[in-house]
Amino acid sequence: MRHATTIAALLMLSLPAQAQTLVPGGPSLTPAAPAIAPGLAPPFKPQTLPPVQNAGDGDIAYGAFQRGYYVTAMREAMKRIDRDNQDGAAMTIVAEVFKEGLGVRRDLEEAARWYKLAADRGDRQATFALGLANLEGRGVPKDKARAEALFKTAAAAGHAGALYNLGIMAIDNEIQDFKRAADLFRRAAEAGNNEGAYSLAVLYREGKGVPRDLGQSADWMRRAADERNVAAEVEYAIMLFNGEGVTKDEKGAARYFLRAASGNNPVAMNRIARLYAAGRGVDRNMVEAMKWHVLARTVGLQDEWLDTLLNGLLAQDKAAVEDAVRRYIGN
Repeated sequence: MRHATTIAALLMLSLPAQAQTLVPGGPSLTPAAPAIAPGLAPPFKPQTLPPVQNAGDGDIAYGAFQRGYYVTAMREAMKRIDRDNQDGAAMTIVAEVFKEGLGVRRDLEEAARWYKLAADRGDRQATFALGLANLEGRGVPKDKARAEALFKTAAAAGHAGALYNLGIMAIDNEIQDFKRAADLFRRAAEAGNNEGAYSLAVLYREGKGVPRDLGQSADWMRRAADERNVAAEVEYAIMLFNGEGVTKDEKGAARYFLRAASGNNPVAMNRIARLYAAGRGVDRNMVEAMKWHVLARTVGLQDEWLDTLLNGLLAQDKAAVEDAVRRYIGN
């Protein structure tokens, strides 16, 4: 399950969205939020290793890495380095293997050494990864200024993750620069980073660094949600349900809630449970409602209204819920 371990600066922006009640006088779509902002993407998150620059079909090292044959990937990468000691992309593969302990003993210092070698040869992924290592003190001394400098170098080479992290750093300072953060998030999003799109959507919603614009917020939130950013899936679903910045669409909201719930987001589990219980956006189905409620409750998201409905089920319906939960966990 994806945990939300974010900095205070971005948590401050992630305010609970207001929602209409599901039934007149009934429970709200937004019950009390859990202690940690649900589903918010962690800042400084390592990006997936991108395709090796200028790699052709014969790139055995990268192909092996992608398919999980890490010993082969390491061996083939080392062959490439033996042939060309300027092959930064191959060095980055070696660094990734050491960083994650993939087929070798995990060694963060060795990973940082290989990232440094690759970064010195202009590999932007290695530059970014070395920035993360400096930011978090993984294999190298913790050094925020050095991390920022490395992110800037990677961003200048078009690395979307570096642009996103620079945006986070712009609002993680004593003097927050939301305007700069918005520009960086936009550039990151346009380069394919869904966390940048989500963060820009939040800024538009709050009117920080950009004029408050729910239409723009909904558009960027949708982009992030369609790229499977779980936080965006939840928040865009709420916007659809309420018609905030977008045409009201309860069926669409249910689809996004269900997708995020299937990604094990507890808030989405709670929301889709409420929709199934009320028959809003989906056909009323108490077994599905209670399945999602039980799953959300196991990770700490309580809901007294749904508890009351669960307690009122007949014995055979409770058994059906238990079976549905077991089948879901088994998937």
